Amino acid sequence: MVSIPPEGMSRYKAHIAYDGTNFHGFAPNPGVATVAGLIQTALEKVLGVEIKITCAGRTDAGVHARRQVISFDAEPIDIKQLEKSLNRLCAPHVSVFSLEETVPNFDARFSAKSRTYRYQILNQDYVDPFLQRFVWHVRDRLDVKSMQEASSLLIGEHDFSSFCRKRIVKIESEKIEASLVREVQSLEILQTDKNIIEIWATATSFCHQMVRSITGTLVDVGLGKIEINKIETILAEKDRNAAGRVAPPQGLTLMDVAY
Repeated sequence: MVSIPPEGMSRYKAHIAYDGTNFHGFAPNPGVATVAGLIQTALEKVLGVEIKITCAGRTDAGVHARRQVISFDAEPIDIKQLEKSLNRLCAPHVSVFSLEETVPNFDARFSAKSRTYRYQILNQDYVDPFLQRFVWHVRDRLDVKSMQEASSLLIGEHDFSSFCRKRIVKIESEKIEASLVREVQSLEILQTDKNIIEIWATATSFCHQMVRSITGTLVDVGLGKIEINKIETILAEKDRNAAGRVAPPQGLTLMDVAY
């Protein structure tokens, strides 16, 4: 549910970029380094009050963001000075851009219309030390055309139980499995140069490890381990064991959030 700021406070939003290599995910987690933990600590140090952050999408450990969006409430502030202070305190692995006051009912999570992720695969014999923090290195040659054909079968609204971790939610006093039905608006496989393959996925929302599971399955298609026509069967089985492996986190980046 979307709340509005308490009296005397305003709502702010910011665009955040980060290298997630050294973080245990986005969400605050006592005792370990997280992106939200770092930003929250910096905000509270500058503003001198407790701050609660909402994000567009919680990224896992090792996952990056080019354009994560956050929102938070605070008393009226000098926006430019706060932006400079946050960037000084969060460097070098987190940057804060486009900090601004927004409308009271804006919520980084619930106001979002879609999220776009990119997964990068380095498809060559040898590791590239300049890319290794941001790619999955796959030595065997991938059949990109087969991956493209298979990806088209995942576009649209489906139950993605075969590609996600199941999650239990509590409604009143009853615990039930959360719905894993999602709408994938686009899924593109691009060969940006001879050895870099990118998977771009846009959906209204994603469930836990969905993009990485789709990526792992498409890579198995590209390697000839899964037949293209098996994709529809995998979806229908609604069983995580039916799909391919989960791709490692470092190749995944949250690229954009649409509002």
